Amino acid sequence: MEFWYLYLIGLFPVMWLYLRHRAKRHAMYKAELKEALEQGLNEPPSLHPVVDLSRCIGSGGCAKACPEEALGIVNGKAVLKNGAACIGHGACMAACPVEAISLVFGTERRGIDIPFVSPQFETNVPGIFVAGELGGMGLIRKAAEQGRQAMDFIKKRSNGKGNLDVVIVGCGPAGLSAGLAAMHHRLRFRLIEQEDDLGGAVYHYPRNKIAMTAPVKLALVGKMRFGEVQKEKLLAFWQGVVDKTQLQISFRERMEDIEPQGDGFLVKTSQGQYATRSVLLAIGRRGTPRKLGVPGEASPKVVYRLIDPAQYEGMAVLVVGGGDSALEAAIALAGQTDTNVILSYRSAAFSRVKQKNRQQLEELQGAGSIRVLLGSTVKRVLEHEVDIEVDGETKRYANDIVIVCAGGELPTPFLRKLGIHFETKYGTA
Repeated sequence: MEFWYLYLIGLFPVMWLYLRHRAKRHAMYKAELKEALEQGLNEPPSLHPVVDLSRCIGSGGCAKACPEEALGIVNGKAVLKNGAACIGHGACMAACPVEAISLVFGTERRGIDIPFVSPQFETNVPGIFVAGELGGMGLIRKAAEQGRQAMDFIKKRSNGKGNLDVVIVGCGPAGLSAGLAAMHHRLRFRLIEQEDDLGGAVYHYPRNKIAMTAPVKLALVGKMRFGEVQKEKLLAFWQGVVDKTQLQISFRERMEDIEPQGDGFLVKTSQGQYATRSVLLAIGRRGTPRKLGVPGEASPKVVYRLIDPAQYEGMAVLVVGGGDSALEAAIALAGQTDTNVILSYRSAAFSRVKQKNRQQLEELQGAGSIRVLLGSTVKRVLEHEVDIEVDGETKRYANDIVIVCAGGELPTPFLRKLGIHFETKYGTA
């Protein structure tokens, strides 16, 4: 009896420390949720988790599994405390021990348009197919399976007419898988990607790991087995597959239009046009980067995302935009040696940005590390300079690189023009 008494005495401090730590962590989650709601940052952009509170046991497994720290435990239940940070990879759903989490599109306040597709991933426009994130599937495994399955049906539609059997637009998981399946079926195809790297939305994931909790079958390769894998490892795996199979990808080729032609389509791109029997749209919901629409924007020095801040060390860099991505890019660049950073935003104040980013920006601005031009508009991009209008006066600044962080233009209007029907999701799968 005395032994158990001593055991309990020794256990008490451990339990007290644990409960104290948990209480602090939950209080932090609650404060973060309140801040996100006050700043309007809790609306998820796309696929996101919904918690069944009647089933949730508050284990915290989902919060631990989320690299973006979008989930937390508030009042004993899991909540989406930072919806704006959620990118819908589904790690939380896989980590929940009681299956209390489902992934949905849209919320009660904001709907998300998802195209109608058949079980073969064909839209209501015969010959145009949709797979992956645009069709409502952000999970990497499912997106890859959809690309492969869509190509199985596209093979049956092939009639040997036209230049190509299929044009595949986008080389994320769905597009890459579709390209491999097209090779397997010996189809005449072209796989185009508007950016200069593969991986699609995965390339932009700002986190250390993504969930691959079940194997996925790839044509020519077989089963791809991952438990949890870092983004970099996954991208390296995809590149290895491309090298091994010699899958041909046309990078920096942007789809510009699709026109019906005979019993197929004429796909117009930034590099040419192709007569094809079918089209597979494997594009993400990020859409095409929003452009500035100014002279000189076609210059190679204008890019639409920041990959590695170190590559701009010692340069004069202009960041354009007023969201978190723009602020975070400017902050990261300001940390490089001898980098001259200007942040240009058309409005008079930043809104709907994280308080942490706002504070860091103010500190760096006060220290002279970043020049912030509010109420400004880029007017012209020159070879070594850039013209910016501020308060009605256009000034010229030295410049080596322009990074535009102005969001993307969703393809929904373009697809509606083609006659593709959509369903608006308000918090449903």
